[in-house]
Amino acid sequence: MNKLITLFALIFITISCKREGGKSDYVLPTSNGNTNKILVVTKGNDWEGKIGDEIRIVFGEHQVGLPQPETLLSVGQIDPVGFKGFMRNSKAVLIVRQSEKERIVVERNKYAQPQILIYATSKDKEGLVNLIRNRGKEIIKLFKDEDIKFTQNIFNKEKVDENQFKTIKSLDITLTIPKRFNVVEDTGDFLWLRQHLKSGIARGDGTNNILVYSYPLEDESKVADNITTMRDVIGKKYIPGSKEGMYMITEQAYTPFTFDAEIDGKKAYETRGKWEVKNDFMAGPFVNYTIIDKENKRVIVFEGFTYAPSVNKRDFIFELEAIAKSLKIK
Repeated sequence: MNKLITLFALIFITISCKREGGKSDYVLPTSNGNTNKILVVTKGNDWEGKIGDEIRIVFGEHQVGLPQPETLLSVGQIDPVGFKGFMRNSKAVLIVRQSEKERIVVERNKYAQPQILIYATSKDKEGLVNLIRNRGKEIIKLFKDEDIKFTQNIFNKEKVDENQFKTIKSLDITLTIPKRFNVVEDTGDFLWLRQHLKSGIARGDGTNNILVYSYPLEDESKVADNITTMRDVIGKKYIPGSKEGMYMITEQAYTPFTFDAEIDGKKAYETRGKWEVKNDFMAGPFVNYTIIDKENKRVIVFEGFTYAPSVNKRDFIFELEAIAKSLKIK
């Protein structure tokens, strides 16, 4: 009997062990909320006033490269008195309030797991408005990076062995690819994977697609300027339409946006734009990561593109972004 009591005591002590931050790993509930969505905790009159207006302006900026206007993040609001119970378990929370110090503080896994809380504080309302205006992009990046990690953790639990793909092996890279993707083509030089979407109006016809390939690095200074040209060459060679003479190209009426990026610690370019099928009506958004691999004198390209008629596409493209950012060169 004494041994049994001792055993229960040891179990209780183990479960009650504190991790850094003072909370038990075993008692935190699972957080709730979707990716690309945040909960803003601020007073109702502030939300309806200048502070709320600035938040809506900054966080309501449209994601480039999408056919329909979609914001970078979806935002909801709750008064501080209501921030308790189930609401406190939200996955991504921005707490805006007055304090003696003007600062941005990040706290993780306080009420639930995984969770990120960002505190934006200043001594008065005008200071809060300026803080959101001047550091809003920094706050957005914090939330986005956390969502990338969250999504990658999910995909890691359902990933396939990438060594089954000839192109992945020949490029000597690793990539977290969820089981939901199936091979369309895998030549050893070019990989095309496709996921059939199962939700909303896109069900049946909608697809998420991954392309992976490389080409020799000749002049690094020209890589960014050649991204559109290279993807059009690949589209003509590998991505056919329903009839002869139809193939994927960069939409001619929409100029893609290219940004500096980094993948696996290497210089890269992130390009967002729209694709279309030449001489056809199919179209959609794409995100392209062009990675400069100096050591191996090559350029590696990961591209994700979506075909999902009549539905919003931000979250589909975001999943492809999360997969792209898992790429590592061996």
